[in-house]
Amino acid sequence: MISIENINKFYGDYKALDDVSLYIPEKCIYGLLGPNGAGKTSLIRILNQITAPDSGRILFNDQPLERRHVEMIGYLPEERGLYKKMKVGEQVMYFAQLKGLDKHEAKRRLKFWFEKFDIGGWWNRKVEDLSKGMQQKVQFIVTVIHEPKLLILDEPFSGFDPINAEMIKNEILQLRKDGATIIFSTHNMKSVEEMCDKIALINRSKKILEGRVETIKNKHKTNNYEIRFEGNMISFSTALWAGYKLLHHEGDKDNMRAVVSCADNQSINDLLAVLIPAVKIKSVSEIIPSMNEIFIQISPKICRIIGIDGCQKSFIKHFSF
Repeated sequence: MISIENINKFYGDYKALDDVSLYIPEKCIYGLLGPNGAGKTSLIRILNQITAPDSGRILFNDQPLERRHVEMIGYLPEERGLYKKMKVGEQVMYFAQLKGLDKHEAKRRLKFWFEKFDIGGWWNRKVEDLSKGMQQKVQFIVTVIHEPKLLILDEPFSGFDPINAEMIKNEILQLRKDGATIIFSTHNMKSVEEMCDKIALINRSKKILEGRVETIKNKHKTNNYEIRFEGNMISFSTALWAGYKLLHHEGDKDNMRAVVSCADNQSINDLLAVLIPAVKIKSVSEIIPSMNEIFIQISPKICRIIGIDGCQKSFIKHFSF
């Protein structure tokens, strides 16, 4: 769908993007992550053709990105762009027609979305009379009204209460199901974990990390397992003498829970082989790290890559865990 190849962008002497290459598959929710000033906004501006790269190229469906592709893109900026003094209905009609819809088709699609979001009563209200969350709903409709092939969403849940955030999340997932490719820029790791198929992390103008979420999580597994069992804790601990580490345990004899770490050359089958004679196993599950834990784990490495001492706290504070 989108191939970003060796993009460089300068603003004077400042290098905003440093040889960045990304691949965004079709029908994918792609998380574009990074702290403020990392280069995400510069890349989004290039994708929207607001500005051009100094070198490198972008392919849209295997063709060089051109002006004609703008009508296939929907962009929801972090700083919303509604006209405060205009009525909602006038404004959404204006934007729908600006995006190539005739008046009849624009009204038909807007009726669908206003009914879906239960906001029919807002049509004659001025934007300035709406709350931030209400304005967000209107902006979201404006973004998707022309059914773009590529959606670029910058912090789409900003300003929403939990109920409306969940509603927008479900709409984004449905749009992906209907065939849209979605670039999702956010600091919120919980949203990344719930929604993204693939992510890229940009920091200090460089791509630091890219891959499928599940692949990244599996790569950072630590070979730790949660064991629930019945039996004596002493018997359980004794069975682990052959190179296993007991990291944590809690509970009583009939309902014990323990976290055990295996060495790289040890499998879950090896672990069970030593435990089954000692206790009654109720369940076993591998502990997969969350994206929160992975980002905290890799932040010192990121600071070494970009050559900044003592930046770990600065990097982590930009993300919502």
